Amino acid sequence: ANEQYMEGDYIKAFEYWSKAAELGDAEAHSRLAMLYRLGEGVEENEGNEIHHYEEAAIAGHPDARHNLGVREWTYGNYDRATKHIVIAARQGNNASIKQLMNAFKMGFISKEDLAAALRAHQAAVDATKS
Repeated sequence: ANEQYMEGDYIKAFEYWSKAAELGDAEAHSRLAMLYRLGEGVEENEGNEIHHYEEAAIAGHPDARHNLGVREWTYGNYDRATKHIVIAARQGNNASIKQLMNAFKMGFISKEDLAAALRAHQAAVDATKS
């Protein structure tokens, strides 16, 4: 499906990722969310986007978890967003670190919780290297 997507065949990519998502593939759910967000091969649909990000996040996909946090932040749900972003950081998602710093500056996460998330992030990153 990645090849079809890169070639611009979004409909075929959607078909492949849909089948994989039905089988519980977290990456496929994350990719479907992206298609729904961008309207590539499907009509933009925020409800379907969120659904697929949630499915991927529940299955342990750090980028999907981060994207849920970004969405919640956009809606002004800072506490909920911060929880998603902390989880993503603990799973090794690099983009979440910048978001956590912003959340700390705005008072949505304590210094201790930030430090714990940073340590967990580093441990996750180190674990993928070994």
